[in-house]
Amino acid sequence: MVPGERKRETRGMFTGIVEAMGEVEALLPQPGGARLWVGTPEAWSRPAVGSSIAVNGACLTLVAWEGPCFAADLSGETVARTTFGGLRAGDRVNLERPLTLGAPLGGHLVTGHVDGVGTVTAHRPEGEGSVMRIRVPEVLAPLLVYKGSIAVDGVSLTVADLAEEEFGVALIPFTLQHTTLGARRPGDAVNLEADLLGKYVARLLTRLDRLPAHLVAEAPAAESR
Repeated sequence: MVPGERKRETRGMFTGIVEAMGEVEALLPQPGGARLWVGTPEAWSRPAVGSSIAVNGACLTLVAWEGPCFAADLSGETVARTTFGGLRAGDRVNLERPLTLGAPLGGHLVTGHVDGVGTVTAHRPEGEGSVMRIRVPEVLAPLLVYKGSIAVDGVSLTVADLAEEEFGVALIPFTLQHTTLGARRPGDAVNLEADLLGKYVARLLTRLDRLPAHLVAEAPAAESR
């Protein structure tokens, strides 16, 4: 491991810090889904066959290498729940290898399990960066929090503005240059993953009445002195 390189393993969480951009070589239909071929930069350290890899924010299993290109098999659910069905040869995609929880987290905890697809409604320059607005599916709207985290095509971002079913993010020049978000335009579809902790809280709040009493009991009052 070279100095400064993040410690990695074949299974783990992601952080939403994109390491490289790849290029779609082919999306080939196959029974029950599809096989995605992605070309990678020459200088990028290749994950082993069987490793997990995040492609535009979706956790996939790398099943083969051919030269600088790797293949990942997509289930029917993955194709239906993500933007992958619309990928074409030549499209750029964000790539990130998994990270162990013992290593520094540069973004936020990202599982690679896409919650839904959003639509870019606006993308305008602001200073040296830009501001992007994204419409979200109705079921995801309650999971968004002002100043909270969200992964957009695998990029860890902060919700800078929040409306009923739309949110805004501020993109710095580095993000525009080193991820696919710099090329996103109104009407483009993007993969979304809401913050993991927020999803657990939302789930818990709907089931408080089903929890064992000892898990929801109030803490004992502090003794008076």
